[in-house]
Amino acid sequence: MISIIQAAGWPIWPLILCSVVALALIIERLMSLRPLRIAPATLLEEVLTVTRQSLPAPEVVNKLHDNSVLGQVLAAGLRTVISEPRLAEAALRQSFESAGRSAVHQLERYLNTLGTIAAAAPLLGLFGTVVGMIEIFGSQAPTGGGSNPALLAHGISVALYNTAFGLIIAIPSLMFYRYFRGLVDQMALTLELAAERMVPHLMRFAVRGNAA
Repeated sequence: MISIIQAAGWPIWPLILCSVVALALIIERLMSLRPLRIAPATLLEEVLTVTRQSLPAPEVVNKLHDNSVLGQVLAAGLRTVISEPRLAEAALRQSFESAGRSAVHQLERYLNTLGTIAAAAPLLGLFGTVVGMIEIFGSQAPTGGGSNPALLAHGISVALYNTAFGLIIAIPSLMFYRYFRGLVDQMALTLELAAERMVPHLMRFAVRGNAA
C-alpha cells in the first residue's frame, strides 16, 4: 500500500483524506439510521394505547422524547396539547410539522458531505491524472536528446493510480449516499404518517378542554 501511495505521488493525499472522511460518515450513518433508533415498530401503537383515556405525565413524555426520533415528534405533539388544551387543530399540526422538520434535518446530517465527496473524488482523481500527464510531458527532453524513463514511469503511475483511486472512493460513496437518501425519505414518510394518526387522537383532549 505504501508503495502505491509513493507511486501515485502527492496528488493522492487529498483522495486519502476523502476516503477516511467518507468511511467515517458511512459508519456513523449506518449506526444512526438504524430503525430502532429512528422509528421503533411498536412505538406508535404503544403511545396510542397509553393516551387512550388520558394524557400522560410529563415524565412519561420526557421518556418518550428520549426513546427515538419518532418519540421526539410524538412528544412534541403531546407537550403542545398538555400545555395548551384549548389549541386548534392547525396549531397542533404546526407543532408536529416543526418537530418533523427538525427530525428530518437530524436524519440528513452529514449526507451533503458524503454527496460532496462522491462528486469531488473523480475530479480529484482527474487532477492527479493531469499532474501525471504534466510529468510525462516533462520527461521528454526538449532538445531531442531522448526521454527520462524513470520520470516517464512516475508520470504514468501518478496518472493511473489517482484516476483509479478517485473512482474507488466515488463509486461506494455515491451508492451509500443514494441508499441513505432513500432511507431518510422512507423514515420521513413514517414520521409524517405517525403524526397524521396522532392529530385526531390528541384533538379529543383539546375538544374536552374547549367544552370545559
